[in-house]
Amino acid sequence: MFTDGACRGNPGPGGWAVFIRLACESGPASESAARARGRERELSGGEPLTTNNRMELKAAIEGLNALNKPSRVKLTTDSNYVREGITRWIHGWQRNGWRTSDRKPVNNADLWQQLLDAVARHRIEWHWVKGHSGHPENDLVDALACAAADSQR
Repeated sequence: MFTDGACRGNPGPGGWAVFIRLACESGPASESAARARGRERELSGGEPLTTNNRMELKAAIEGLNALNKPSRVKLTTDSNYVREGITRWIHGWQRNGWRTSDRKPVNNADLWQQLLDAVARHRIEWHWVKGHSGHPENDLVDALACAAADSQR
């Protein structure tokens, strides 16, 4: 799974996107064979007034919620905010009643709680990739998220 969020202004019109490639039972398939068998899926959406971080979170939430059954997921994002938040920071936020270490309310707590719910059903490996670096799937979800953001104008 590859996710990305985009915003035209921050805040501004925003979009999120997900690309899901289901692994074959007998081993990895070529990209064209996977697409031909309907084992790849693109999802996207947007909001008229939002932030980039909210769209990054929304992409991960929507992608995980799109899976019909508990799954092993390799989720790749170009957002350190999402990856570090869900693997490191969130545990302290929960302990502190959704407050940061300096006792301020956690930004986007509503979406972090939705992401926790979505994560609970799956076994996830979180991966980070540098954005705009020529990674094909990241470039795809970036283009889809940008198009979704543009459609909100």
